[in-house]
Amino acid sequence: MIKRDSFLSYGRQWIDEDDIATVVETLRSPFLTQGPKVAEFENAIANYVGAKYAVAFSNGTAALHGACYTAGISAGDEVITSPITFAATSNAVLYCGGTPVFADIDKKTYNLNSKEVRKRITNKTRAIIPVDFTGQPVDLDAFLEIAEKQNIVVIQDGAHSLGATYKGRKVGTQAHMTMFSFHPVKPITTGEGGVITTNSIHFAEKLRQFRSHGISKTPYSVEQGDWYYEMTDLGYNYRMNDIQAALGLSQLQKIDGFIKRRREIASIYTRTLKNIQGIILPEQLTDTESGWHLYMIQLDSSRLKKSRREIFNKMRELNIGVHVHYIPVYWHPYYQKLGYKKGICPIAENWYKQTMTLPIHPSMSDGDVNDVVEALKVVVR
Repeated sequence: MIKRDSFLSYGRQWIDEDDIATVVETLRSPFLTQGPKVAEFENAIANYVGAKYAVAFSNGTAALHGACYTAGISAGDEVITSPITFAATSNAVLYCGGTPVFADIDKKTYNLNSKEVRKRITNKTRAIIPVDFTGQPVDLDAFLEIAEKQNIVVIQDGAHSLGATYKGRKVGTQAHMTMFSFHPVKPITTGEGGVITTNSIHFAEKLRQFRSHGISKTPYSVEQGDWYYEMTDLGYNYRMNDIQAALGLSQLQKIDGFIKRRREIASIYTRTLKNIQGIILPEQLTDTESGWHLYMIQLDSSRLKKSRREIFNKMRELNIGVHVHYIPVYWHPYYQKLGYKKGICPIAENWYKQTMTLPIHPSMSDGDVNDVVEALKVVVR
């Protein structure tokens, strides 16, 4: 295996001339923020996933914070989520004064295990945040069943799963609220950005108010005049701007092609790596189609003569940008200081010790994919 001339990142945005032209048009318009593009983008996202409402935010973390606020999370409340996610998922609970409770994952799908969630339900449980890890939709019906019995809210962290489907429907309509992220490595990008989709007008209104300082104009402007507004709660400046929204509108027109290419790459990986000893491939949940934001293998240390670190370093030396997602959240020093202990989710911890992410993004050529496969074959053997 010859070292690649250029580094192949695990993920990256794909910006074309249409995207650039759309952003330039907005830069030349009267509005850079609080203009018409954000509402256009929200409507486009809602229509794409089939939801009644979409509320855009400056980033995905802000959107999750808004969802937790809207769900009524406060001091003394518990929210059950996965340890295998970016820290923002559980941080949003902390921002509201709540307590994250971590439940173990399913060893095949890497997603939150609903059976483990049931074990952690208490009279303090206010919400569940299942994560569509790698773009694979969670078994949402199982979580909604728990939520209905316990009268709690399901906030689906779909940061990875825009364009994925669950039981024939696009992710974004089944949970009480669903968050999508538009970070550059996500299915589409707005530079930074996030959105909450929901079918609840009550939730949508609270989200809009929260993202803009807790300020509302209606019905006050009707009584006082168009200039009048009132702050009725403590919100944040979490607004998306028109430049971001313009880029998102252009990107959204290409999402189906992006997802199609991700699935093609995942199919090649699955076909060419399935018979390599020591490599465990990801599995899909029945009745779902992953958006394949990430393609993650496991390295079975009992069957390989090299450690993950050795394989990781050698792949990087060959300019193959493998990565690892994610460190179990409660392993982070900040969470350790909060009192979380290692060992509470053994399946997740064992999985983390042997997982590795392969490059996957729409701009990859078949040659790029072949470079990854051939390098991995050489390195593990």
